[in-house]
Amino acid sequence: MPRTFFITGTSTGFGNNLVQEVLDKVDSGNTLTALKNYLPVKLDVTDQEQVNVAFKTALDKFGRIDVVVNNAGYGLAGVFEELTQEQIKTQMDVNFFGLLQVTKKAMDVMREQKPSGGLIQQVTSIGGQTGVPFFSIYCASKWEVEGFTEAISKEVKPEWGIKFQCVEPGGFRTDWAGRSMQFPEKKHPAYDHMDAKKAMGDRHGTQAGDPVKGARAMYELATLEEPPLRAVIGTDAYKAINNKIKTYGENYPKYEKISNSTDIDGYTAK
Repeated sequence: MPRTFFITGTSTGFGNNLVQEVLDKVDSGNTLTALKNYLPVKLDVTDQEQVNVAFKTALDKFGRIDVVVNNAGYGLAGVFEELTQEQIKTQMDVNFFGLLQVTKKAMDVMREQKPSGGLIQQVTSIGGQTGVPFFSIYCASKWEVEGFTEAISKEVKPEWGIKFQCVEPGGFRTDWAGRSMQFPEKKHPAYDHMDAKKAMGDRHGTQAGDPVKGARAMYELATLEEPPLRAVIGTDAYKAINNKIKTYGENYPKYEKISNSTDIDGYTAK
């Protein structure tokens, strides 16, 4: 059965590639049919009114929404002490608070439509699972999305049929590390050993990931009968998450005695 996708951040990168992937799945041999099933809508995820109008417009045309892909976002690169409060706030507004607005509206739509249900796919990052130098605030925004999504996945009633998924990409050759990336306005003198703009310039265009293949993986993950709560995409992300799991597995047992020493005397877990 065809699914209706609602995708944010489609002007470039994954969003643009995912739109093409979805259209290809509608009818790979008929461009006109595919275009009839495509509706571009202006959407600033930080504007609640635009979020409401975009959903209404989509529902008026298609009748329902099956998959919402929260892809809108950008990278802010620079050591923490170089970043202004305005840059930090804008990063959070787009990557986290904007995503919250879209997610809340999507949940309401999916719960009320008949039959109810759908998938909300959050495009986070391997930086939502591991800390990366130059990306303290970007990582913070993505870690927030990860924790938020896991929590709300435990709040919904099973009969609503609303499912959630965090897709955690590694490095892909999109424009994310190119013209889309934001940098500090000026260097901090204490950080002469780090240069975010140079590091990102050197990396841009050398990443392992193919955006077209990444979008294909996102589509595949979104259309699984039992979609996982989390999945990485990219060989670098897969390696990084497994290194993180290994580190966690070594770290927590090492301090088991201290961790388990704090209960009230006589306390028994229920």
